Amino acid sequence: MALKTAKTRWRDVVLVCRKCQKKLDGGFGPDGDKTLKKALRKYLKAGKGRKAELAVVSTDCFDVCPKNAVVAVNAANPKALLIVPAGADLFEVKARLGLEDDRRLKAFPPL
Repeated sequence: MALKTAKTRWRDVVLVCRKCQKKLDGGFGPDGDKTLKKALRKYLKAGKGRKAELAVVSTDCFDVCPKNAVVAVNAANPKALLIVPAGADLFEVKARLGLEDDRRLKAFPPL
């Protein structure tokens, strides 16, 4: 059988530890009831599948196993594992992972 390729629209791929998420059982998002994967997908408006611009994928253990945190990594920078504590600000997680989503930083009221 010959090797084949499949095209995607992915700009970035974020890998999130499945085992850490399962042990933590939520802890992210506005209500603290979502896994990091689901919270990042919703916050960054990432779709699912090959047509999305950003893929947030659960993966096997990274063998770091922090307490009350989840390990995530941007596949473009595999040397920097990010340990994300429960309840972390998703804006900061996005910035630390080096992701861009064409949003403004914060809207300030006019003076």
